[in-house]
Amino acid sequence: MSVPHTLEGFEVSAAVERMLDQPTLWWQAVGLFVEHFSAWELTWQGCIGDLAREKKAVHALRSAAANIGAVALSSVAADLESQLLRCLEGSSACVPDQLRIHLRESYRRTFQVAAEAWRSVQRPLEGRAC
Repeated sequence: MSVPHTLEGFEVSAAVERMLDQPTLWWQAVGLFVEHFSAWELTWQGCIGDLAREKKAVHALRSAAANIGAVALSSVAADLESQLLRCLEGSSACVPDQLRIHLRESYRRTFQVAAEAWRSVQRPLEGRAC
């Protein structure tokens, strides 16, 4: 199974390389991302106001995004995660709204791209006989 040469917001070749140069592993990871993070935004919004819970939710997204090569999303999540950590440590009073807005927009776009890519490889598989 081949991988896309370009995918907006992703460094696919680097992610596949980290996965032992096995495109199938990358596609599996993309499928898991799409499945497990489809409701992430709602979960995250429910955590806002509880810095520790929010940090945990953002960390999970950052890690999963990095795993599949979604570098843009991973970077934005890392910024928010760092800010939340500073708040938890008392060295910063609050999280700027713009950071959360940027993460929400990046998540939505990245999830859309990942879901579309995942659906595109699932359609040909659906037509195969068992």
